[in-house]
Amino acid sequence: MPVPSPETVAAVLQRVDAELDRSRENLFALLRIPSVSAQPAHKSDCVRAAEWCRDQLAGLGFNADLRPTPGHPVVVAHHPGPDGYTGPHVLFYGHYDVQPVDPLALWHSDPFEPTVVDGPRGRRFVARGAVDDKGQATMFIEALRAWHAVSGGIPVRITAIIEGEEEVGSVNLEPFLIANKAELAADVALISDTNMWDIDTPAVTTQLRGMTYAEVTIKAANRDLHSGLYGGSALNPINVLTKILGDLQDENGRIRLPHFYDNVKPISNAQRAQWDSLGFDEAAFLGDIGLTSPAGERGYSALERLWARPTADINGIWGGYTDTGAKTVIAAHASAKVSFRLVPGQDPDAVQQQFQQFVTERLPAGAVAEFASFSRSPGIEVNVDSPWVRAALAALGDEYGKPAVLMGCGGSIPVVTSLRKVLGVDTILMGFGLDDDQIHSPNEKFEERCFHRGIRSHARLLALFAQAGLSGG
Repeated sequence: MPVPSPETVAAVLQRVDAELDRSRENLFALLRIPSVSAQPAHKSDCVRAAEWCRDQLAGLGFNADLRPTPGHPVVVAHHPGPDGYTGPHVLFYGHYDVQPVDPLALWHSDPFEPTVVDGPRGRRFVARGAVDDKGQATMFIEALRAWHAVSGGIPVRITAIIEGEEEVGSVNLEPFLIANKAELAADVALISDTNMWDIDTPAVTTQLRGMTYAEVTIKAANRDLHSGLYGGSALNPINVLTKILGDLQDENGRIRLPHFYDNVKPISNAQRAQWDSLGFDEAAFLGDIGLTSPAGERGYSALERLWARPTADINGIWGGYTDTGAKTVIAAHASAKVSFRLVPGQDPDAVQQQFQQFVTERLPAGAVAEFASFSRSPGIEVNVDSPWVRAALAALGDEYGKPAVLMGCGGSIPVVTSLRKVLGVDTILMGFGLDDDQIHSPNEKFEERCFHRGIRSHARLLALFAQAGLSGG
């Protein structure tokens, strides 16, 4: 297959448009599989979803199979691209697993029977996994399908890995990458599991926060105590824990862990100007969730606080009696889960140690602390001057008729860290979700317009990758 001509690209895009209904039905077939990775009852459903992904890719000329892990299987598929291909080897990542549907009573329809609903911005697909990540992974497959139908093949050398444990922390993915490092080597990774700026403005996410997620337990007496008999003499771990956690941030929202900010760098003036130009409406952003006043670190804009500044949040706290009615007890122990969102440059392991030091230094006599760590991943910053990012920006600009936004993301995508650490590749995060898609919540949805233009954008990106001038070596 020669380098695609403008006429071929136009024919592929026309094919995408003509086959949109079929693409939707393909997605719906996957959405009907209740591949909830967190629930053992759905283990066989996860296998069925993996088999569906394998079969779709195999039908497009990929050498595709299922690879076992200690958890759910990983789909691995390879396509060599056309004869004489000199462009980049692209590693596509997606996940077929989904979150549980609870609370089921809040769904307006069966979460695993996808429905088409009219919304304020046109039709939308409602189902668990509609946007996270079955819909977005299917966009890429449908772009491949259009290329295969028009040109008889795939214009790019591609390796696809589609896993089934993203929603439970991808615990087996990094060991899988390490064990198969040579086979999975590539020039660049491509993921669609992020958002646009808005429905009319595409985006490439170039900055992700990392995370240190810790648990602390404060222990004192060897059993729960009657507060009338012991109150005033016995140490109360709940009081100790809440006092320590209350000191995590000062009155300006700065985090008080020792050396926490040592490696936190301010964003550039150019980046600040670009983010300011987006016209982010924080009042509306908060109003949608019933809040009126911003919180967080003072002295920074809303997008800086959301994308480029670290945070500390207490995610859960418990101890003593929490059931209905009264029980006057001084608990023997109290616990909390605390997450720190980190920016590039911060060491997640160091932050875990800083948190432990912060707590330990504030323990009164008679109290001891125990710690656990659930997640540690660094923040990621993608080189915006790479040929891969430039290609993504060009594809999106051509599709939407306007420049794409370079945006940050306050969340963490651990696979991006693993791909860089194990395979040494940067990732293009070119997603088509929206803030109101209700991922992980009842009535998750994906706008049909986003699905359609996402397929077209990926089809355009494949054409640009096929150009020899983008060769990664």
